[in-house]
Amino acid sequence: MQKPLSETIKTLLIINVLLFFASTYFIPNLSDPLFSLWHVNNPNFKLWQILTHMFMHGNLSHLIFNMFSLYMFAPIIEERLGTSYFLFLYFSAGFAAAALTLGIDYYSFQEIFNAYLKTGLTSTEIYEFIQESLQRGSFDTQIAPNIPTNDTINMLRNYGGTMVGASGAISGVLVAFAVLYPNLPLMLLFIPFPIKAKYFIGAYFLLDVYGGLTGNSIIGPENTAHWAHVGGAVIGFIIIWYWKKNNFNANRWY
Repeated sequence: MQKPLSETIKTLLIINVLLFFASTYFIPNLSDPLFSLWHVNNPNFKLWQILTHMFMHGNLSHLIFNMFSLYMFAPIIEERLGTSYFLFLYFSAGFAAAALTLGIDYYSFQEIFNAYLKTGLTSTEIYEFIQESLQRGSFDTQIAPNIPTNDTINMLRNYGGTMVGASGAISGVLVAFAVLYPNLPLMLLFIPFPIKAKYFIGAYFLLDVYGGLTGNSIIGPENTAHWAHVGGAVIGFIIIWYWKKNNFNANRWY
């Protein structure tokens, strides 16, 4: 039975929906470059984007999937933890998603950038090449023939791409649900039989790890931020495992 929505969950849903429609139909430049999460080397990167990217979404299906997940799982977790602990879990997972994505993108970018430096190009020349390529929308050109084209494409996408969505925060909530209610069966529209929460959410996590490592997305579009999901899930697990071990057992919460 679906739990009634608290004011906290309602507020999160409303903010996400309002900002999506505002940035899509009324203020098209609201998301980029202000509130989306940019690469740390990009001049558009601002610290507040570590928070604001959680409330922006790329398209309607992205919004619906995240808000449906929030609607289904967050009320149960909030009732179990309390509002303050739920919000701590939610935003910690979102911040972890941003941190892991930024870190991996920075490492990937810097590795290719350094390879360009070894060809004799200066940092200024490389950044000029990056800016010109992004302005042209051409990701398959390069100025150093011995650098693989795919590496150049990855460098350009890392620098010029953005991340939006509440997926990282919601991944933390999903993992918390799997830890607290591992054997609760979940009925899904696309699977005709119930699946225990620990198996479904665990499989979803492994698919994200696979997507992050290989760049191949089995579920979701090609530009899915798999490492954001992984980062949110990992910190969500650590937080809920620690609380369950140190607080819940003392109060006979099973």
